[in-house]
Amino acid sequence: MLFCGAFIFSSCETTELDLTENPNALTPSQANPDFFLNSIQEDFARFVESFGATGAEVTRIDHMSGRDYTNAYSPTDFDSEWTSAYKGMMEDIRLMNILAEESELSYHIGMGQVFQAYIMITLVDFFGDVPYTEALLGSENLNPKADSSESIYTTAISLLDNAIKNFNSKAAAEPQYDFYYDGNWELWIKAANTIKMKAYITTRLVDDSAVNNFKNIVNSGNYISSISEDFQFTWGTNEIQPDTRHPRYVGSYTSTGGEDYMSNWFMNELLSTNDPRRFYYFYRQNEFTPGSEAEPDEEKLDCSLYTAPAHYDGYTYCTLPNGYWGRDHGNDAGIPPDGFERTLVGVYPAGGAFDDSSFEAKVNGDGRGGDGITPVMLSSWVDFMIAEIKVLVDKNESAGKDYFLNGIEKSVSKVISFADSGSEEEEANIQSHMLDMEGAYDDASDKMEVVASQYFIALYGNGIDAYNFYRRVGYPTSLQPNIEPNPGGFIRSFFYPANYANTNSNSKQKNGVDVQVFWDTNPSSPGFPIAN
Repeated sequence: MLFCGAFIFSSCETTELDLTENPNALTPSQANPDFFLNSIQEDFARFVESFGATGAEVTRIDHMSGRDYTNAYSPTDFDSEWTSAYKGMMEDIRLMNILAEESELSYHIGMGQVFQAYIMITLVDFFGDVPYTEALLGSENLNPKADSSESIYTTAISLLDNAIKNFNSKAAAEPQYDFYYDGNWELWIKAANTIKMKAYITTRLVDDSAVNNFKNIVNSGNYISSISEDFQFTWGTNEIQPDTRHPRYVGSYTSTGGEDYMSNWFMNELLSTNDPRRFYYFYRQNEFTPGSEAEPDEEKLDCSLYTAPAHYDGYTYCTLPNGYWGRDHGNDAGIPPDGFERTLVGVYPAGGAFDDSSFEAKVNGDGRGGDGITPVMLSSWVDFMIAEIKVLVDKNESAGKDYFLNGIEKSVSKVISFADSGSEEEEANIQSHMLDMEGAYDDASDKMEVVASQYFIALYGNGIDAYNFYRRVGYPTSLQPNIEPNPGGFIRSFFYPANYANTNSNSKQKNGVDVQVFWDTNPSSPGFPIAN
């Protein structure tokens, strides 16, 4: 019923573009701000899912299918996200605010401001300069000009500041449904402050005040610092009318087997460190992988017949032991009949199955049925952000170690809460893993290499910040190369969506994916980041 209400009023999104009112359509004056907000909240989760998947793919957290970085993602790949951002969420926020301001619904407005700030920051991070000030004028301006990325970041921070003011006010009524914090406005304030921290650390290479602004929030303590404060959307198990399951569950647990491949590099990162989260992140349908314990299989895993390419010297290639069946970065080969043998996304974050080493093929309805989460900002991630400042900026490796270990501990605690394992053996493995990570940090000559690898592991479920981090600091340097020896330079920003570049007379498509966003002042690619 929650989502049906949102869909009933979806026609409101295009009302401003009509020259005459449709007598069969509801007008904004007839709408309810709660219905708008319901739709915005779900659309926002799907927006984060989509960009989070793209960021994870280019940083090897998830599998990327594309041997050539220039063509790995086409402009049309982002059309739906662009439409969702502008015609969907931000237009809905604009129309909702008209009603909310009249009725003094300051909490509705505050939530919309947090969503809009995150949306605009993400669009800048992936594309660069995008429309904003002229974007929502409807028929008054069908060709909005792009604003500078810097100005959009400034506006986003102002939106977050105003959101905090709205959350501190006394609203005439609360939203009917808050799918993120269930009406806890103190936690909404922490979320707004944490997104500001994200903006400050992202821009620290171009803004001399960014680090101090970041530290001021840390010193205030008013940010997401515990698991109970995590900013996330929780999905359901309903399959139809509407489908409320986690999007990644939908793509993995089907009647014909898995549709997504896991990243070999990422799975190997957890395998090589005996990370207890691997049983929660991945579900193995098969005990043996061709080319590892099992004989090579030309039909189901053709690369298992071949040796690694020369530029893969020292990197995992094609096959992993113990049934971890995925694909290498950039592998765009055809799809063999391995749907019931490849590794699936697990119980975290997609609400799939916990890997109990039963090695059973899984279909729709198995595991938790899709009741996973879309993480937006987690307390474990914040600890890694602080560790970056301590190690790279303050040159305080001792303080950085504390936050590094806290980030791992919070991530592990959150992940293992998704399945009732709780055995003494698992607890011993967790403690052993923490000691191993402490030793790895102490022994590392370059602390950021260890911090970055563990940060990426904690970011599983949303790779937006992994993509930003990798362009900002160039770590980890151990990322598996593209399977293509010469894939071109790493994607520093993506092509503009086709439905913007091809229809807006004030837009201009990029010449390539080597265009760096305003906060990325590092050397150009190839060469930086190290792994192309």
